[in-house]
Amino acid sequence: MEMASISSSPRTVEEIFRDYSGRRAGIVRALTYDVDEFYGICDPEKENLCLYGHPNESWEVTLPAEEVPPELPEPALGINFARDGMNRKDWLSLVAVHSDCWLLSVAFYLGARLNRNERKRLFSMINEMPTVFEVVSERKPIKDKPTAAESGSKPKASTKRSSDGQVKSIQNQKVAEESYEDEEDEHGDTQCGSCGGNYNADEFWIGCDICERWYHGKCVKITPAKAESIKQYKCPSCTMKRARP
Repeated sequence: MEMASISSSPRTVEEIFRDYSGRRAGIVRALTYDVDEFYGICDPEKENLCLYGHPNESWEVTLPAEEVPPELPEPALGINFARDGMNRKDWLSLVAVHSDCWLLSVAFYLGARLNRNERKRLFSMINEMPTVFEVVSERKPIKDKPTAAESGSKPKASTKRSSDGQVKSIQNQKVAEESYEDEEDEHGDTQCGSCGGNYNADEFWIGCDICERWYHGKCVKITPAKAESIKQYKCPSCTMKRARP
């Protein structure tokens, strides 16, 4: 079984992504083009077997690594035991799901020294590809709803206009690393009007259309789905003010 040494392990986002892509291609091949061979190798009478994908786009079914702890995260153990007890397609889908988990664990193990933006970029690159499960089960990936920039429309309840008329949004959405960094700089000083916490691009925020303060969605009990149906959002403070005689 091919094992990567620590000294030769990928270090940059691009290197880790190439490693991920090669391992993924090998597993996809095992579960599609070479599926009959793979199925035959996974004999339930044999010991605990694992499916490995290698960076060179090859695959291998073998026993798990003997060293403890292993040099890399290990794939699901004993995939062969459930083979004859399940429908063939369901069994292959189960192996595919476990393989997706393993591929991600290896990628982020290799990327342990990446910074926050590099990890985000790595995941975005991985997320652009169909999962092994989607390929094996022939499910088409669900496309994300278009963002405000793509659709040309203004998102409701989560945008506000600056003095120069530009729409600023701090909705939680998947963006490229450059956009992510620009957003961090632009809204770095923004604080939640409820808890006082600093802005974080990984959380959903909503802006009051009256006082123009921003709030964590969780602090004012507004979810992204609920925000879509709000034409004009008023924060709890502004709501209380308007309710007074």
